[in-house]
Amino acid sequence: MDLLVTTIQSPPCEIEELAQEIAKKLQAPLISRDRHSITALRNNYQVENIVVITKNGPIVHTIGGEYFFHLNMAELRIENLKNGKNDHMITAMSLSAGMSVLDCTLGLATDAVVASFTVGQTGKVIGIEASPLLAVVASYGLQHFTHEKEDVNQALRRIQVKSKHCHDILINLPDNSFDVVFFDPMFRQPIYSSSNLKPLRYLADNSPIAESTFAQACRVARKRVVIKESSNNNEFDRLGISTIYGGKYSSIQYGVIKVEN
Repeated sequence: MDLLVTTIQSPPCEIEELAQEIAKKLQAPLISRDRHSITALRNNYQVENIVVITKNGPIVHTIGGEYFFHLNMAELRIENLKNGKNDHMITAMSLSAGMSVLDCTLGLATDAVVASFTVGQTGKVIGIEASPLLAVVASYGLQHFTHEKEDVNQALRRIQVKSKHCHDILINLPDNSFDVVFFDPMFRQPIYSSSNLKPLRYLADNSPIAESTFAQACRVARKRVVIKESSNNNEFDRLGISTIYGGKYSSIQYGVIKVEN
């Protein structure tokens, strides 16, 4: 992996310990920061990605900018749900309290957080992330990020993170293991203008969903397989999906396979 781990300058013991732990998880070299700038470290060690451990957790410096855990649109979407507004993903999943969701492309964890809030304490959300670096950042953030509203914090803490390719997880799961299996492979064709998302384009797995993986998802899902894609794509046709959810003028659509078991 093209990265190294370092810390803020003059780090306290707890940050040094966290840096050692994260470097071990990523199997990446841990470099003393001293007074080096990020640019100097990048040039000296010939790496593109640098993980800086701070008092607020890991910050990933990529050539596309910085990435750190944040709620992104999850906070607004949760507020909208509280106010009785529609969320296209939740509708596509037909999600309610007590259900289980397997998010096969965790990434930012935005969708997983909204799903976890919806299924509540009696439900279950597991997020799978193929990128070890994104998995580490998401896992740390979900366990340590603190929001002013406790129900949001609880939604974060309930999400379990697995660092692996989703196909390797799916093939080892029994039939009908989760109510919903979800994919968001949208980083293949960027449609966002937000600078917050740009760094992820350098870190996320941008490969399309393999047909064999999709078949495993249909086996594992008890109720629905849902795929999030940009409008006017050919992925739904390629995978044989004809049921589509989303706003009339939205740049995002949700393709749904309703599984009959």
